[in-house]
Amino acid sequence: MISDIIVKAVVRTKTGSAESRRLRRRGLIPATVYGDHKAPVSVAVEAKQITFILRSESGHNTIFKLQTEDKETTTVIIKDWQLDPVKGKLIHADFYRVSMTEKTRVKVPIHLVGEPFGVKNEGGLLDHPIREIEIECLPTEIPEHIDVDISRLRIGDHIYAKDVKLPAGIRLLTSPEQAIAAILGHRVSEALTTATSEPAEPEVIKKGKVEKEE
Repeated sequence: MISDIIVKAVVRTKTGSAESRRLRRRGLIPATVYGDHKAPVSVAVEAKQITFILRSESGHNTIFKLQTEDKETTTVIIKDWQLDPVKGKLIHADFYRVSMTEKTRVKVPIHLVGEPFGVKNEGGLLDHPIREIEIECLPTEIPEHIDVDISRLRIGDHIYAKDVKLPAGIRLLTSPEQAIAAILGHRVSEALTTATSEPAEPEVIKKGKVEKEE
């Protein structure tokens, strides 16, 4: 989604963990701008602004302007970000330069619509293994989310990525055979509940990345 948000950025000449901590004490985070066949640039941006974008309806798919001290602006999208493992605060971000005339790869949330027949009338359990799919399209065509109607699903039914109806001009990159939703029967759902009953290790860093100090 294209927005009118402008994020002010300061080009960084110093790197390292000490410099990163100094920035964070000032409410800033280190970030890297890359893509569009240009050299990466290290910058510092306000953590609150990036957090606001990530929590918006379009989230990390929000297209916005990054403006440096010389008033030069670059159209970017958030490609990656890292959170503090204890406090959960944003500590780093990667921005990708976006060309409005070239297709880009993004992950878009899947919204399940309706109450499945198999859950309502057959006592089944809804399984929703993935929450987003990867697509390729022009920046102007990136949807905030994709709705998938699951109201007709009965026990044993599945919806795969290949079944999702995408708008014209959007290409599916997620494996076509990846299950999006399924209605499990009693025995399967009980086995699934038992298998997941053990407490899992908490996921402390977004997208499985370790904290990166610069």
